[in-house]
Amino acid sequence: MTRIIAVANQKGGVGKTTTTVNLAASLGAMKRRVLIVDLDPQGNATTGSGVDKRALPYTVYQVLLGERKIQEVRTRSPSGDYDLVPANRELAGAEVELVDLPEREMRLKDALSEALQQMKAAITEVSGDYDFILLDCPPSLSLLTLNGLCAADSVLIPMQCEYYALEGLSDLVQTIRKVRAHLNPRLEIEGLLRTMYDPRNTLAQNVAAELEKHFGDKLYRTVIPRNIRLAEAPSHGIPVLKLELMSKGAQSYLALAGEMLRRMEARGLPSRSSDMTVPQPQPQPQPETER
Repeated sequence: MTRIIAVANQKGGVGKTTTTVNLAASLGAMKRRVLIVDLDPQGNATTGSGVDKRALPYTVYQVLLGERKIQEVRTRSPSGDYDLVPANRELAGAEVELVDLPEREMRLKDALSEALQQMKAAITEVSGDYDFILLDCPPSLSLLTLNGLCAADSVLIPMQCEYYALEGLSDLVQTIRKVRAHLNPRLEIEGLLRTMYDPRNTLAQNVAAELEKHFGDKLYRTVIPRNIRLAEAPSHGIPVLKLELMSKGAQSYLALAGEMLRRMEARGLPSRSSDMTVPQPQPQPQPETER
């Protein structure tokens, strides 16, 4: 059973793309089959995966407009851990063109459903299917983000522990409730992820306490620290696991992937075929110092 997760937050610079790419690589390292769909016109998940967005014949733009199928557009990340439906700057025009199209909020959902049905029909083995589809949404509550929320089973919310992040989180939660009420009744919050976290910061501690108070088990225990290797990896076009496996950033995302899989199993949601066991991540690194 494929789990579709939108990685969303209308506030920019909170680590959405970093989380999408490195979570996909971590799940891939745990033998899960993962597809990233880049819904951001900046195409950062595309370049961060080592794909030249300037040389692409087709992107998610053509998928949303119904001109191409996902099978024609997807490509393999050079890192070898996951597949990618890429994006580039032409996606910026998609919102204008989508306005006049029928069922404009459902374009991605329909494309993904068709792709999954065709894969299941064409491939008899369970291993040929995706376990996870991660949707990297743009930093806005736009029509592209709405397409992601309508296509998703759940929303993963990366956020920094600061005051403005709490304000933006309130708006996003209200949007998720409206989408669930009117467009996608199965949509839920997968979890909240603290990114660029510095435990020495008193404000970060206070915000983290507020998140735990209001969201409880929806707040991941894993935190992503500020880490130089995480910042360097996109310039090499690879996930941080491929840059330096033992860095605190890489170990944190491996821990996140392990926590996500364990939570899914605890809720009775299959994360892969039943013969698979969830690997135990290495101990969570302490984020006081960088490596």
